[in-house]
Amino acid sequence: MAQAEEARARLCAAHGWGEEAIALVPVVATGDRIQDRPLAEIGGKALWTKELDQWLYEGQIDAAVHSMKDVETIRPDWLAIAAILPRVDTRDVLFGAASIADLPQGARVGTSAPRRAAQMLSARPDCTIVPFRGNVATRLGKLAAGEADATLLAAAGLERLGQDHAGTPLPLGQWLPAPAQGAIGIECRADDKGTQALLAAIDHGPSHAQIIAERALLLALGGNCHSPIAVRSAIEADEITMHAVLFSPDGAERVEGHARFATDDLAAVTYLAADLLARAAPAIAVHFSGSA
Repeated sequence: MAQAEEARARLCAAHGWGEEAIALVPVVATGDRIQDRPLAEIGGKALWTKELDQWLYEGQIDAAVHSMKDVETIRPDWLAIAAILPRVDTRDVLFGAASIADLPQGARVGTSAPRRAAQMLSARPDCTIVPFRGNVATRLGKLAAGEADATLLAAAGLERLGQDHAGTPLPLGQWLPAPAQGAIGIECRADDKGTQALLAAIDHGPSHAQIIAERALLLALGGNCHSPIAVRSAIEADEITMHAVLFSPDGAERVEGHARFATDDLAAVTYLAADLLARAAPAIAVHFSGSA
């Protein structure tokens, strides 16, 4: 809802509308209702989008607001990503210790994200991963109740909830985010040119280019909810630099690669994916289908 409120505020500012011009329609996704199992076990990222997709298809809503890291890579042809809002902090934030090195020996780390689990085990193989799902309050509540010694949350979500003063942000040179982390996307029907035109006014070009490139990498790798992948990209002028790391789920194996390419050169992203898969150990490659 915080993301939807931001999207509404930006639309109203761009078009000179009053807040009442846009109605927010709350939709409870399956991913919100089922919080006792990892997403990969119960249907993957579609659990965050299928209800909204249905409402869009039926015309009950004109646009849907998403956290782009939670949107499946292959989307229906009748949908269009009409806008990406300015991307914010892409870092993960550690709760329970001042740094990864400061975690106690054998610490229990709460997360249900394969990327976070693999990256933690790569850095600290002595740690144990405890399944953790839920919103910010739920996960911090579980941590306070002693269900784990530490957990990780996205800095972007904490910022949008006004809780960015808490926890320890992990340096991007040490810990890479998920593809599309920190970005809000707005989808509408591909044939709804009127809504697309309205949303275009709040589309942030550099952020859009980054998100499309990171999603293209995920697609070329054949990655899914089971695939531990971390990626960081930066944009300057008309070029994107990208650093990607693939892990085995236990963190024992990793392969990384870098690329620099023009914002519209998605072929370079496909090449990076092919290179990563060619060098990946079997324990990594088995978790990527590799359309590259």
